[in-house]
Amino acid sequence: KCNGYKEDKEKEVKKAKRHVKKYNHYYERWAANNLSRQKAVSDLRTVLTEQIEKLGEIYGKTQFQLGFILEAWQQIVECRRVLKWTYAYGYYLPEAEDAKKQLFEFLQGEAEAGLERLHGYAEKEVRQFLKDPEPEGSVNFEQFELKLKSLTGITKNYFEKLVRALENGLSEVQTFK
Repeated sequence: KCNGYKEDKEKEVKKAKRHVKKYNHYYERWAANNLSRQKAVSDLRTVLTEQIEKLGEIYGKTQFQLGFILEAWQQIVECRRVLKWTYAYGYYLPEAEDAKKQLFEFLQGEAEAGLERLHGYAEKEVRQFLKDPEPEGSVNFEQFELKLKSLTGITKNYFEKLVRALENGLSEVQTFK
């Protein structure tokens, strides 16, 4: 009987392939954010050991006055950790709960976009000020400070909303039975 075609077997194979694809998607995103977090931790060490001191010398500011840079990098590291684990959460989110899945993906996407803006700005702009204290045609240091503080706060807010929603089981979504 094993040489005969069985429709159930084909359905099981398709279902298994879907599960493998789903797992790979979520695992790859988890792993990518894990690597990004590791890099951010390394960058945070560089900020602490080199950049803050050098920026203090260039701009005549104390470590306390430059603390906003440290806060931004600490926020980046923490957000990378949270984002990494949202992919595990997403993997286990029941597919039948489409409204919750949509809310989850929206909140996750907003948080991730905010994090990418913050991370990119913190990384690129600090380097610019370390190379050239008066970059031509660019923002000045005070503008950089204001924008970095703003992006840090916005990103923190996105992630707080995401974590709160996950802690509450995405209860914002009304389920009708």
